[in-house]
This record gives sequence, structure tokens and C-alpha cells, in this order.
Amino acid sequence: MEGCRPFRKDKQGTQEGGVILDVNDRLECMELHLGMDEEPTENLWVRIEGRAGTGDIIAGVCYRPPDQGDRVDEALYRQIGAASCSQALVLREDFNHPKICWRDNTAGHKQSRKILECVDDNFLFQVID
Repeated sequence: MEGCRPFRKDKQGTQEGGVILDVNDRLECMELHLGMDEEPTENLWVRIEGRAGTGDIIAGVCYRPPDQGDRVDEALYRQIGAASCSQALVLREDFNHPKICWRDNTAGHKQSRKILECVDDNFLFQVID
């Protein structure tokens, strides 16, 4: 996109998939490499420098394939935990978890309950329904 700096992480081992984050090119930013020694996940983290007197913002983009296993899920949750230590975190995601009710914070599936625990443990909340 014109006027934006693209950050992208392509899915490994295939020509399809991956995530991208476009950041206004007037903002000072850099890609963060959270959990690089862990299971490969489809996510991307960028630190955007705050303006005078404000803290930095970490922006994240996550995609969780519907068939992702528990080990990769746990790596993703550790990365979310590390990113949430910043003053401000904006996370855009597609977790592909069945039967989550964000309004009531309930889930009918074990893996779905785990992401709700991660969200709660890191003091995150759903903004867009």
C-alpha cells in the first residue's frame, strides 16, 4: 500500500499462506522476533515507537490454522504473553477456534478454552466482535 511499510512473514514450506502488517511509513518501527527458537507459528510482531512521552505499541498479526496442534498453540500463547508485557498491544488475529462466545468468555472446546485462558492471563480483551 502506498505510504505504508509492509512487514510480512510467509508460511514456511509452501507458496501459500502467511501474514502481513502494513505500518504507516512515517512511524518509526521494527519487527520483533518473539519465540524464534520455538515451533513455527504464523504470526508477526512489530514495535511502533511512541510519540513524545508515550510508550511504544506492539502490533501483532496472528493466524492459527484450524488443525494446529497443542505444541504450536502453546508457542503462540508464550509469544502473546511476551508481547503483552508492553505498555500497549494491538493484536489482530484469526484463531480459528470453534464455539467461542467472546461476550460471555466461554467456549465449548478444550483448545478454545485455552485461548480464552491466554487472553485472560494477559489482561487482553476482545474489541471487535
